Amino acid sequence: MNIATKRWLPHTISAVALLVLLYPLVWLLATSLKPADEVMTSLDLWPSHLEWSNYTTALDGVSGVTVTQLLGNTLLIAGGAVLGNVLSCSLAAYAFARLRFRMSKVMFAFMVATLMLPHHVVLIPQYIIFNRLGLVDSFWPLILPKFLATEAFFVFLIVQFMRGLPRELEESARIDGCGPFRTYWSITLPLARPALITTAIFTFIWTWNDFFTQMIYLFAPEKYTITLALSSYVDQASTSAYGPMFAMSVISVLPIVLFFFVFQRYLVQGMATSGLKG
Repeated sequence: MNIATKRWLPHTISAVALLVLLYPLVWLLATSLKPADEVMTSLDLWPSHLEWSNYTTALDGVSGVTVTQLLGNTLLIAGGAVLGNVLSCSLAAYAFARLRFRMSKVMFAFMVATLMLPHHVVLIPQYIIFNRLGLVDSFWPLILPKFLATEAFFVFLIVQFMRGLPRELEESARIDGCGPFRTYWSITLPLARPALITTAIFTFIWTWNDFFTQMIYLFAPEKYTITLALSSYVDQASTSAYGPMFAMSVISVLPIVLFFFVFQRYLVQGMATSGLKG
């Protein structure tokens, strides 16, 4: 194998792998522009002509709720979840990584063990609690738990990062009169930015794509998210409007794709440093 082949072979393999990974997105975009009679009958990737009316129908929304309101509801829930996870999980991680208190190791092991607990096991008790509080059919059950450090994965991620930070900085801050909270806010939190950004990215993507939990707690159409609207659209339009359904799917995926491309370098940095330190 000559030098030129060795140089271009990895790039060629990467390009082929990229095309394979991007094909579902290309297919989704192409199908959203197909006429109704071609969606299920034609095997061609590109439509015979572009059916822009699919997007016009999709923008009208479902059950009298526009796509703008659906996206706003989804953004509100995702933004609240990001804020809650970043604050609460970083506080819990700082306590486990930097503070010494009784049974800290036992509590940390118990917290990590909850990673193996299926989400469906705690769903019914949580629903009963929120139902008794009168918070069902509102956004609170989807946002409030995030402010209680219930995501053990993100706590563990930030703990691994904080354990690799030099303690001399905190000792210097303590000498200058900073308490634990001031040290956390002014010293540790800015240094843990890669791990916090990684937490924010994963929380945003997972919350945006969530369907099951939102289906459990949200009933009124005006409170639907974009994922719930997609399922309602299928139930409402049956099999006669696949084009608008795929058009709404493109609209729902687009924010996630843009969000990932903007913050992907922070994601790689946060995952790499969190794995190497600790």
